[in-house]
Amino acid sequence: MRSKDILWPTDFSDTASHALSYAVEMANFYKVGLRILHVVDQPIADASYQLLIVTPEELAQSMEKAAAESMHRLLAQLNTDLRVETVIRRGDPVEVIVNEAETADIGMIVLASHGRSGISHFLNTNVSEEIANRATCPVLVVK
Repeated sequence: MRSKDILWPTDFSDTASHALSYAVEMANFYKVGLRILHVVDQPIADASYQLLIVTPEELAQSMEKAAAESMHRLLAQLNTDLRVETVIRRGDPVEVIVNEAETADIGMIVLASHGRSGISHFLNTNVSEEIANRATCPVLVVK
């Protein structure tokens, strides 16, 4: 853990941004790099609905372009001497984040919890909880 990078998955929300300060602090403490990951959900379409004017591939490319622009803005605001890598991937967020941690030899994942409770917790997938359960490295969930 002490020699491996910190992974900070982000959806560019204010909640995710709150966890960034923890990720930077951990990376500075261990003198390791920071890997920033954004996952673009693969859009799906049913031809019977005929609602999409663009193909799912075109929509995914547009989402990736918007994510890249958000990543550039984020990096411009990030004031650190850390080695920072950015990655944008497609797929299921839980699968991609867990896979990224394993294949990129990550020492710790630092991510935000959206803090849902009650019925909302049961109706929505709790990404941070599922990552914490499936990851093989330590996971810091920030509220």
